[in-house]
Amino acid sequence: MEKRALGKGLSALIPPKEAEYSTQETILQIPTTQIKTNRYQPRVAFNQEKLNELIGSIKEKGVVQPVLVRRVETGYELIAGERRLRAAKALGLDNVPAIVKNVADVDMLELSLIENIQREELNPIEEAHAFQKFITDFNFTQDKIAKALSKDRSTIANTIRLLDLPKKIQDHISKGDITAGHAKAMLALPTETDQMRVCAFIIKKGLSVRETENLVSAKTSVTKKRAGFQQKEQTIVDLETELQQLFGTRVRIFHGKKRGRIQIEYYSNEDLNRILGVIQSKRP
Repeated sequence: MEKRALGKGLSALIPPKEAEYSTQETILQIPTTQIKTNRYQPRVAFNQEKLNELIGSIKEKGVVQPVLVRRVETGYELIAGERRLRAAKALGLDNVPAIVKNVADVDMLELSLIENIQREELNPIEEAHAFQKFITDFNFTQDKIAKALSKDRSTIANTIRLLDLPKKIQDHISKGDITAGHAKAMLALPTETDQMRVCAFIIKKGLSVRETENLVSAKTSVTKKRAGFQQKEQTIVDLETELQQLFGTRVRIFHGKKRGRIQIEYYSNEDLNRILGVIQSKRP
């Protein structure tokens, strides 16, 4: 069966904040203890100041907009509305208004990612991880993600590339110490050591993105073959995407002039055996 277009019917499942709910929608009062959070929630950092504002609003007016959930064996699983659920729990509310939707696993997981990307203000690293989940968990191409989210393919590719930076730099991006623009400029640096040094210098001196780009250009040898190098680099990115879809996990290619290496990530012994099975199935 052909997979439906991602995002189709999203507005029907997750109405705009301003929209009035149809009288045909049944709103239930569900105990907050029976609702578990979505394991595919891409948001990691929740702004405490904004959460406090929401808590104050709910304390005064109650939960105006119901959360969206689906039934599971242990109770309910959240589709959308984690900030409202957190605020309700912080206030000690026993119940929260909720609309129950009959949603399959794959649709629920896709929609929860889209809802967070389109409606919420994810930081660039959270977006990058969300895009990566589309590839590793749902076997999507970058083109398909771009079409589903009405974004340019280059935007998807460049955002995912932020995950190639050292974890400490990713943390600085998440906290807002540097922007995605700074980070994208640093991706041109040849080593992680160079990237870390430039990152520290950016934060210490408060460099703009343009100043960072100039600094990176001064540290890298820019030749007349730069356009050809960029084209080659995109080829490597495409190969990584193809291998990620094949193995169902993150794959990185480190390509040099004469040699390189391929890094395939796995997260358990079972996951390793699954990947080995894929490799063995491709043997002639």
